Amino acid sequence: MKTIISVKNLRKSYGPFEAVKGISFDVYVGEIFGLLGPNGAGKSTTLEIIETLREKSGGEVIVDGINLDKEPGRIKKIIGVQLQSSGYYPGLKLVELIDLFGGLYNQPVNPRELLKLVNLEDKARSQFKELSGGQKQRFSIATTLINKPKIIFLDEPTTGLDPQARRNLWDLIRDIRAKGATVIITTHYMDEAEQLCDRIAIIDEGQIISIDSPDKMIDDLVNTGFERPKQVKSASLEDVFIHLTGKAMRDE
Repeated sequence: MKTIISVKNLRKSYGPFEAVKGISFDVYVGEIFGLLGPNGAGKSTTLEIIETLREKSGGEVIVDGINLDKEPGRIKKIIGVQLQSSGYYPGLKLVELIDLFGGLYNQPVNPRELLKLVNLEDKARSQFKELSGGQKQRFSIATTLINKPKIIFLDEPTTGLDPQARRNLWDLIRDIRAKGATVIITTHYMDEAEQLCDRIAIIDEGQIISIDSPDKMIDDLVNTGFERPKQVKSASLEDVFIHLTGKAMRDE
């Protein structure tokens, strides 16, 4: 597999505190790669360094053959980074926001085509503040696609969403990958990581403690003799909820 992101011995210190302690990992072209860990583990710091948003203290980062130290501007042109809701002007219409971001990227863009990709074409003339939580998240992902990036970074994209909106966002992320992008995602939902990610790295206290496919990690745990205290059923309560209420897009 071809490597698109290579991180070697990455370190980040804030005075005497080491937030990232010499971690190394690769991300392959076309995969959905998860970076998981508890709050304060160093995952957001790691991503912000790769995204050129935060300076590192040491180590090497190569993104699509581009050295972060030498040409950070070139890296910015090939990545898409999801903004939080606070990053948008609430009173602007969605088409106006996309035109604004297109201008910032100096990139021609068809707002309605982009909105169609994320099932928001009918909201083109709506103001951002009028959207539901799931719609805001889908719109934020749409803005990461404006510059046709090779790599997309999604930081906890489904936090606070109801089960339908969360599953719909999973489908959108898979679709983005199917169109050729590599996706890097952080999440606190382990079922989300298990469903979406080809491989995950678990980081704790600034160090990677495991990196592999979700299936391999689960098999390795089972092979230690681990057993769940409750019998595993073939469906979850979330599956029941979605089966009963439907998985269609909703405005709420």
